[in-house]
Amino acid sequence: MGQEVYVEQFTGEGVIDSVNGVEMGFQDSSTILLEQPFVGVSRVVEPSIALSDQRTEISTFAEFLIRCLDVIGSIIILLLASPAMVSVAVLVKLTSAGPIMFNQQRVGKNYKIFKLYKFRTMVNDAEKHTGPVWAAKDDQRVTPIGKILRAARLDELPQLFNVLSGDMSLVGPRPERPYFVRRHRALQGVRLSVKPGITGLAQIRAFYDLKPEHKLRYDHLYIQKRSFLLNTYILFKTLPVVLLRQGW
Repeated sequence: MGQEVYVEQFTGEGVIDSVNGVEMGFQDSSTILLEQPFVGVSRVVEPSIALSDQRTEISTFAEFLIRCLDVIGSIIILLLASPAMVSVAVLVKLTSAGPIMFNQQRVGKNYKIFKLYKFRTMVNDAEKHTGPVWAAKDDQRVTPIGKILRAARLDELPQLFNVLSGDMSLVGPRPERPYFVRRHRALQGVRLSVKPGITGLAQIRAFYDLKPEHKLRYDHLYIQKRSFLLNTYILFKTLPVVLLRQGW
C-alpha cells in the first residue's frame, strides 16, 4: 500500500454540522498533519473548517451526569445484549482459530494507556507480518463471521466493560493505538482531554472509510460542544445507524 500525507491549513470560522437545528462551528485555526495508508478513493464533501485546540469546560455536576449515563446505559445494554454476546462468543470460537476476545493497548484521557476489549473479528495475529495499520472497509484479514459482527457492531460490545471501569465513555472520540498517537500530532492534544468513546459524532454522521482527518473534525467538534444532552442525543442517533448498518 502507498501512503498519502494530508496537510491542511484552515483559518477563520466555519460551520461543520448542526444538532437539532443548532449550528456548531470552530473558531480558531490550526494545521492537521496526518499520514495514513491509502484505503481507496472516497469522495467526501466537507466544509473547510478549523480544528481548535480548545475544549469546553463543563461543570462537575455535568461530568457526574455523563458518568451516570455511562454506567446505567452500559449495564442496561449488557443485560439486553447478554444472549447475543454468548452466541457471538460461541460463533467466534467455532469458526476460526484463536481467542474469542481481542485486547489491544489504546490511549485514553490524559494519555493513559488501557486495554480495549473486542470480540475477535480478524484472523489470529493479524498484524504479525504487517505491523500496525489503519483499519480498512474491505480488510482481507477479517474472518467471514467477523464481517457480520462488524456490520452489526456486535464486536464492540465488550467495550462496555471498558466504560464501566472508567477508561472509556459511551460517547467520545474513538481511542487510537499508542503507535499512531506517537506519530500523528493530530491524534494528540485536545483529543486526549476527554475519555474516548464507543460512539460519537463521527460515527453517526460519517462512513466507515471516511478519511481520518475528516473524522478528526467531528471529534474536535464534539469536544468543543460536549455535554450531557449532546451525549444523550448521540446515543439515541447511534441506534438507527447500527440497525441500518450505516456510519462508523
